[in-house]
Amino acid sequence: MADPSFDVVSKVDRQEVDNALNQAAKEASQRYDFKGTGAEIAWSGESIVLKASSEERCAALLDVFKEKLIKRQISLKTLEAGEPQQSGKDYRLTATVSEGISQDNAKKVAKVIRDEGPKGVQPQIQGDQLRVTAKKKDDLQAVIALLKGKDFDFALQFTNYR
Repeated sequence: MADPSFDVVSKVDRQEVDNALNQAAKEASQRYDFKGTGAEIAWSGESIVLKASSEERCAALLDVFKEKLIKRQISLKTLEAGEPQQSGKDYRLTATVSEGISQDNAKKVAKVIRDEGPKGVQPQIQGDQLRVTAKKKDDLQAVIALLKGKDFDFALQFTNYR
């Protein structure tokens, strides 16, 4: 029988992001401080575009969107937002929601597991995720606790635990 294992991934529920975006758009259309500022938030391909008449309104709309993401249990570490850029008379801000663990980040996580985790635990990079195997399930649970205690600059989820 195969050894117990689990996967370390960085995934985002696209439907929840879409719901948060729709809530932020609705709030922008109804709030008094956004009236007459042309504040909009919408998908543009794979990225999210925020528009407003001033830099401050653009930043405020981003804060509203972040608030909606938090309420839906989506980590802000997955959101990469740029600075507001002037585009004609409006300001535009482009944000993306990143998924997957890059090779460099996977190597960082694997190094933490090898250095600080229990003996006999094997991290293995597989594309944009990391598979961790061990002889005992207790060791896997110790690794999960270790990774939850570390503060990485990207979001981690643990799936496929068996």
